[in-house]
Amino acid sequence: MRMLSELKTNKLHDGTVIPAHPLALHSDRTLDRARQKRLTQYYLNAGAGGIAVAVHTTQFAIRTPKYDLLKPVLAITAETIEEEGLSASILKIAGVTGPTTQAVQEAQLAASLGYDIALIGTNQLDGYDEADLLERACSIAEVMPIMGFYLQPAVGGRVLSQSFWQQLAGIENLVGVKIAPFNRYQTLDVIRGICLSSRAEEIALYTGNDDNILMDLLTTYQIKTDRGTCSKRIVGGLLGHWAVWTEKAVALLKQVKEIRESTSSVVPEHFLSEAQMITDSNAAFFDAKHNFAGCIAGLHEVLRRQGLLEGTWCLDPQEGLSPGQREEIDRVYQEYPHLNDDEFVTNFLKKHPL
Repeated sequence: MRMLSELKTNKLHDGTVIPAHPLALHSDRTLDRARQKRLTQYYLNAGAGGIAVAVHTTQFAIRTPKYDLLKPVLAITAETIEEEGLSASILKIAGVTGPTTQAVQEAQLAASLGYDIALIGTNQLDGYDEADLLERACSIAEVMPIMGFYLQPAVGGRVLSQSFWQQLAGIENLVGVKIAPFNRYQTLDVIRGICLSSRAEEIALYTGNDDNILMDLLTTYQIKTDRGTCSKRIVGGLLGHWAVWTEKAVALLKQVKEIRESTSSVVPEHFLSEAQMITDSNAAFFDAKHNFAGCIAGLHEVLRRQGLLEGTWCLDPQEGLSPGQREEIDRVYQEYPHLNDDEFVTNFLKKHPL
């Protein structure tokens, strides 16, 4: 059984910024390899501690025979991290999806390319009950370390019980969970389930709740168990939102850690306002007004404005910005200019021309 190294285990538990990597396409919807590589370089230069690829933000359709982009996309990011001399320190996370056989094959591919962790999605598994999902997770964990993933139902996830998360935590090679149901009650189900397991201290929690990023990071959960009170934090983020304005996300997590480590642990009042500004920005990027229909294209639009992508194209021609979404992105740019990293990106692009 392949295990996570001590260095990367410590990094995962310390908490870091892990962008969910988008897919760079040309106007004919073929892979833009140069911009895909440069996007990875941007995240590394911005200070991200890990990168997640082949996840929802990368578009699940990369796996279909029509496109056959899973291996090329995984390879580009892994090779770029290697070229930058960062393979030993950057957490390389690969999304794996589909029925058990497919998911195991995807994990084997990711492991062969040097990935550290498989993020196990549950989308497109309507015939699987929770027992089936747990058996599937065990099979993937035999290949490489795994990270659980609570994906919000609006983009293909499903509601999962507290018992599921407690049982998932019992899998020896489960190293973390990305919590992304966009729901406070379901977020608590995950944390309580993890705390009730005997492996609570071995599992790192990451927010994927792009609608509640800062508050997730600032909260200490106190869960009563038979062994006493389990104090658990969400230590970092694996987020589509952090695929844009990444340099500022790195600075934000650093501030959060300083608050955690201070003797008073008092959260400055302006941080509470900042939390809502971030959520408002996410509503524009992710197209909350249209039930997240434009969530991927919205991220592409920000990256296009910055010069990191050529356009907002998705593999599915029907997937794009929703009516009024571009104007909403205009608004949050104008209202919260301190949240963007445009200046950083401009300087980065000067050093990394195509």
